[in-house]
Amino acid sequence: MTPNASSASSATSRRSFLASSAVAAAAVAGGMPLLAACGDSDSGSREGTTSGKDAKKLLPAYVASNVVAPDIPAKNGSAAGFTSKLELAELKTSVPEKLGKGGRVTVMSPFWGSPPKSDNAYYKAMNDLIGVDVRWQNQDGNTYEQKLGAVLASSDVPDVVVVPGWNMNGKIPSAIISKFADLGPYLSGDAVKEYPNLAAIPTDAWQRSIFGGKLRGLPQPAPYVTGIVPLYRQDVFDKEGYEVPRSCDEFLALAKDITNAKAKRWACMDMKWTAFQAFGVLSGSEKPLGWNLVDGKMIYRIETEEYLEALEWSRKLFAAGVVHPDAELGKSQATDPGPKFAAGEFLIYANNISQWWSRTAEQATQNPEFKVWGMDVWGHDGGDPTLWAEQPAGIFAFVNKKASESVIRDVLAVANVTAAPYGTKEYMMTNYGVEGTHYSVEDGVPTKTDQGNIDVMNAYVMVASPAPTLAHPDFPEVAKGQVEWQQRMGAFTKKSSFYGMQITEPGRYTNLANDMEQMEDDVVRGRKKISDMQQWVSDWKSKGGDKLRDWYMQVLDENGSAAN
Repeated sequence: MTPNASSASSATSRRSFLASSAVAAAAVAGGMPLLAACGDSDSGSREGTTSGKDAKKLLPAYVASNVVAPDIPAKNGSAAGFTSKLELAELKTSVPEKLGKGGRVTVMSPFWGSPPKSDNAYYKAMNDLIGVDVRWQNQDGNTYEQKLGAVLASSDVPDVVVVPGWNMNGKIPSAIISKFADLGPYLSGDAVKEYPNLAAIPTDAWQRSIFGGKLRGLPQPAPYVTGIVPLYRQDVFDKEGYEVPRSCDEFLALAKDITNAKAKRWACMDMKWTAFQAFGVLSGSEKPLGWNLVDGKMIYRIETEEYLEALEWSRKLFAAGVVHPDAELGKSQATDPGPKFAAGEFLIYANNISQWWSRTAEQATQNPEFKVWGMDVWGHDGGDPTLWAEQPAGIFAFVNKKASESVIRDVLAVANVTAAPYGTKEYMMTNYGVEGTHYSVEDGVPTKTDQGNIDVMNAYVMVASPAPTLAHPDFPEVAKGQVEWQQRMGAFTKKSSFYGMQITEPGRYTNLANDMEQMEDDVVRGRKKISDMQQWVSDWKSKGGDKLRDWYMQVLDENGSAAN
């Protein structure tokens, strides 16, 4: 049985949440972000945002948790890191008394896999710990958006509904404003201190929880440092004497040195997302993050020279024959790269930071020499990179607008437990279940039992989460490497104009850039030319891009920026 590592790095995208193999996990959150309207929350504009000028009075007071001290404190937008063995006898208590009053709360949430029985030992233990009878309405995560739309369009809305950022499309943003409660009276300012674990959630994550001018969401916080890492086979690099590149020219030279098609070895998979990082291209993970005010002008990421230069360099890799054939065929985004990476068919690929641990854990017993590590992102010319911040939260739980105060307070009692920090009894229960039934601990490493793998899945963690944390008791060197990577990259990370803001674009622009990524991939693979991309951008401007630019400029003028 593969040991289970704890890794709480919340508000991930769908692909990273599932620890899948998407090349750009962050890109999945690129669907329209949730609505936060200008003006009155329940009438008037259904487009826009609430940010700096009006948000401060809505935000909960921040009170850092002092229950458990991390081995590596958060810095430069990173997660906090824990590298020590886990000792159950030393677990702290962050919720000394039950805040729940024994009421019943129904929660609808996406679920991947087979949901456990409703009366399982994990649910019973959690409900007893919280003092609330939580009843789960688990829905298939793969078709959740359709179910979500139908439920929000009906009059039968559960007490709590979880909405991931990638499902915030169509009429769902508008429905959220009309269907869900304002939590401000319970959480804004000092009111949050009644729920200490919620008070310890970073302010940026709460900023993202403002919808329709009200504090409506309970967030899963995330590091704002990019989650896409150039992962590489450090064991092979060490054996062959390869050096980690520090520029795009060095990478290409190294890639040519590594590649031997006859021996079925290529240097890398599609490195487009690393190219965007190396050339300083604005984030593509969410539409508003791609806009930035530069010298008084609002620009979009695809209009920049850096964008074209990144595509051109990515094209050079394909043209040089150093990219694995699976990527040439487009398979890199649809299949798991793990087996061929482990087999040494390619040595470098860009993926979500979660795969740093998952690849390590997969190969730990069968291939003890195997070592995956993360390259520092380089500036394209060998200098320091310019990276752009991701959103500090992307999955939210909402409370039914019709809920009574007692139900709302029971929901907050649930969230106060699920947001408990790593190293506490509440965290272990939320993430691992009941000791002996759902997990055991050997040599400081918790390992789920078969029952634990059935019962303790994506349920309570979806209500709210603590500040971003990375902890892998089975591979503490990986947790240390991940956090230190985030901190080094965080030193080069800037926040664009709409960082931390909930924005919904006008519906008329929803499909404006639908085929942009396909065009990018065609250019990178040599099926289209850079000039074709330039023409596409020109068409995008005339079809609505320029008007959308004016709209974003107005949003910024009226609300100010949340970035600081």
